[in-house]
Amino acid sequence: MDSSKSLKKLLLHVCCAPDATVVIERLSPEYDLTIFFYNPNIHPEKEYHLREQEMENLLRLLNVPFIPAEYDSAAWFELVKGLENIPEGGERCTKCFEMRLERTAKMAAEKGFDLFTTVLTVSPHKDANRINKIGNEAGQKWGVPFMEANFKKKDGFKRSLELSKQYGLYRQDYCGCIFSKIEREKFKSAQ
Repeated sequence: MDSSKSLKKLLLHVCCAPDATVVIERLSPEYDLTIFFYNPNIHPEKEYHLREQEMENLLRLLNVPFIPAEYDSAAWFELVKGLENIPEGGERCTKCFEMRLERTAKMAAEKGFDLFTTVLTVSPHKDANRINKIGNEAGQKWGVPFMEANFKKKDGFKRSLELSKQYGLYRQDYCGCIFSKIEREKFKSAQ
């Protein structure tokens, strides 16, 4: 008997392969995972495709199904209009999390998943409580439970670094949006 038939089907939103490594490692024994890549915030487009390709390469190695979504940066820029100068971690990030988790919840509902979650809480720069609240709201709207998590716990971020090195993954040095890239470049030039 295929053991995956008895496991709950979980749709996992991912933003990059490095963050996905530790979450896949932790969840795959208990869930039938499918990866969903929806990140219209990533900019420039070349960076988006690089992260998407790196994700596909990792998933081929791990034999995990992959659902790529459209790259709709115009919708993201419209969503965060007026929030361009807000520092990373502020209201712009909240809107971005809402957009991506809403789309993930919708996909989970459309494809009949039992639940969904995200790798966003691996990062030490992301507020797991805020992400879990947004995920729960999206799940309630679409009728699919959100699995709350804080994947940075139990050395999750450290483990993602180890696994990224093991798999030889490209590891970006900014969250994804052009505003976080600019913020990162200013920080680097000030050092």
